[in-house]
Amino acid sequence: MIQAFAFYLFAAIVLLSGAMTVTSRNPVHSVLWLILAFFNAAGLMLIVGAEFIAMLLVIVYVGAVAVLFLFVVMMLDIDFAELRAGFARYAVFGTLVALVLAAEIVIAVGAWSAGSLALSQRVAPTPEGMSNIQAVGTLLYTRYLYIFEAAGVLLLVAMVGAIVLTHRTRSNTRSQSVPRQNARRPDEATRNVNQPVGVGVEL
Repeated sequence: MIQAFAFYLFAAIVLLSGAMTVTSRNPVHSVLWLILAFFNAAGLMLIVGAEFIAMLLVIVYVGAVAVLFLFVVMMLDIDFAELRAGFARYAVFGTLVALVLAAEIVIAVGAWSAGSLALSQRVAPTPEGMSNIQAVGTLLYTRYLYIFEAAGVLLLVAMVGAIVLTHRTRSNTRSQSVPRQNARRPDEATRNVNQPVGVGVEL
């Protein structure tokens, strides 16, 4: 009874917050509604026993992606009224895409429900006495170890490449020389001038 109440509560909040994310006029409010949707989706994952996915939703999506969206929206001066001006022009195409996606979801759920296997046989087996996170970690660091390491190396190369491209030497910029600044004496850094009245400053 309590699980059913929690499921309907979390599901209703997810649907409500998702709708408010799309319909909110203020982009900051949209990001906050999105964070609320992520938290309640994590609650749904906890109900079905997927603790690993729930923690990923909270740590990765709420702690990184949604916060990044929030900072980008708050720092960039974007004219959202101009962006919404073309909404009516693409409404028909967006509705068509939404209907196609909804039809695909219905077909996928129907094909999964029409299978000959029982519900207990469709779920990946978990060893007795082992939690969901332990099972995922054991499988990830044994059977898929090389794929996991290759993905880590790929992300590392992408990060190093982004840093190198950002910090490359440019001829049209003036760089800071800390040793040269520290070597300057006070008489070289400042100049005392007895400026007469009515005469401009010489640079």
